[in-house]
Amino acid sequence: MIQKVGSIFRNKIFPSLVWKKEATTSPILYLTFDDGPIPEITPWVLDELKKYNAKATFFCVGDNIRKHPEVYQQVLEHGHKVGNHTFNHLQYWKKSLPNYLQNVKECDTIMKSNPLYNVESGKPLFRPPHGQVGKKMMQQLLVDYEIIMWHVLTRDYNKNYKKESCLKAAIKNTENGSIIVFHDSIKAEKNLKYVLPRYLQYFSNKGYEFHTL
Repeated sequence: MIQKVGSIFRNKIFPSLVWKKEATTSPILYLTFDDGPIPEITPWVLDELKKYNAKATFFCVGDNIRKHPEVYQQVLEHGHKVGNHTFNHLQYWKKSLPNYLQNVKECDTIMKSNPLYNVESGKPLFRPPHGQVGKKMMQQLLVDYEIIMWHVLTRDYNKNYKKESCLKAAIKNTENGSIIVFHDSIKAEKNLKYVLPRYLQYFSNKGYEFHTL
C-alpha cells in the first residue's frame, strides 16, 4: 500500500516540517525526486518532465553529485530546484548527531560549488533519508533549513510493488498541493519508468501544473 501521512498526525507530531502545500485555485502538484543524481535515471526523468513543462525538486545525495557533476549540472540547467539529502544518504537513527550534521554540511558544500545553485528566497531545503527525524536533529537543522517531508510516498523503490498498483495508488492519493516522492535511482527504475510518464499525463490532462517547492 502506498504511504500517505494523515494531516492530523503530521500536524500534531511534526508541525515544523513541511508535508503538504496549501491548496490553490489553480491546482498545483510538487514532484520531488530523491537519491540522485545518477546518469542511468536522472536524464530520463528530466526528459519526461520537459514534455509536460513540469518543474520538480531534486533532493540530491552529495556523493552522487561528486561522482556525476555533469548530471547535477543538467538538473540545474533545466530549471529545477535542488535540496540536501545528506552526503552519504545517512540514516539518522544509526548515526550520532554531530556526524549526521557534518554529513549534511558536506552535501551543502558540494551543492553550492556549482555556480548555477541558487536559493531564491527563504531557507535551503533538506529532506532526511528514509524520513528519519529526531527532536534534537530537527532543532538544529530548522535553524538553517526548511525540512521537507511528503504527502504521498509512491514507494517506487519497492521492486516487489507492481507498477500498475504503484500508479493507481499514486493517482488516488494525490490532492491539490500534494508533495509527492519519487526516486531517481536504480532501485526505483522499474516502477518509475512506468509510473512517471502516466502520472504526468493524467494530472496534466486534469489541468494541474507541476512546480518546485
